[in-house]
Amino acid sequence: MRAWILAAAVFIFDQLTKYIVRTQMVPHQSIPVINNVLHLTYVQNTGAAFSILQGKVFFFSTASLIVIAALFFYISRIPPEQRLLRMALSLILGGALGNLVDRLRFGYVVDFIDFRIWPVFNLADSAIVIGEVVLVYILIFDPLFKKSLD
Repeated sequence: MRAWILAAAVFIFDQLTKYIVRTQMVPHQSIPVINNVLHLTYVQNTGAAFSILQGKVFFFSTASLIVIAALFFYISRIPPEQRLLRMALSLILGGALGNLVDRLRFGYVVDFIDFRIWPVFNLADSAIVIGEVVLVYILIFDPLFKKSLD
């Protein structure tokens, strides 16, 4: 149950922040939060992470649907004691859903977090990356996960 709540929270918070950006900013507008360090910059990203493969909306939407279906299937089958794994996959699920909704509704993903030295991204991207880092940690160090593979 907590896994679904976390995924839903990521999705809702992501969509809320993107709604605020879409309704309060114009594309390419940049607002400094900490000058030359952190800006809010509205970007309409038709590609994947870091704006690669621009314009491949059908490809990314289809790939996202497959990943989301696999995550729903897998999360529902993770043993209760593997909470960290459920958390990691829930973060990825919530982020993937958030970006998929943007692609399907608008044909692009709203990005707005701009550290000036890195491509502009959003909260869904952050959740996906955090989930992936936790997943790598689990794969390398978590004895519960290693035990379940035996």
